[in-house]
Amino acid sequence: MSDLRELYQQVILDHYKKPRNCRALAEPACHIEGYNPLCGDKFTVYLQLDGDRIKDVSFQGAGCAISTASASMMTDAIKGKTVEEAKALFQAFHELVTGAPADESNHSNSGPALGKLSVFTGVREFPLRVKCATLAWHTFHAALQGQHEPVSTE
Repeated sequence: MSDLRELYQQVILDHYKKPRNCRALAEPACHIEGYNPLCGDKFTVYLQLDGDRIKDVSFQGAGCAISTASASMMTDAIKGKTVEEAKALFQAFHELVTGAPADESNHSNSGPALGKLSVFTGVREFPLRVKCATLAWHTFHAALQGQHEPVSTE
């Protein structure tokens, strides 16, 4: 089990040190800021849509290793997905890090495969870190909902 935990830590550190899609988009359909006052994490998520498909997604900002790695891996995971697929992935990720499904009709076992995002499984053991892991996801979800006000984890 320690080998698996070490692998998970390596993946998170890789995405923290070399985040993917960490840039502003030139012409985003929308962008929104997210902030975690407990940790000081602050990101802006940029989104480009092509119909109902996520053409491009990126982020900029600063945060701890968990939040930066989560933002990086989120952008990789949702790019190219439909809006509905991305929403399902958001739900499945939220269930993964909180340890509890929001409702039984959309339980993780029937939801999308999380793949590399599974490295965040251990976050649920540290409730304050759940907010770090979900900041970019909640910010992205708010952008999909058309929200313009900054998102806070509080």
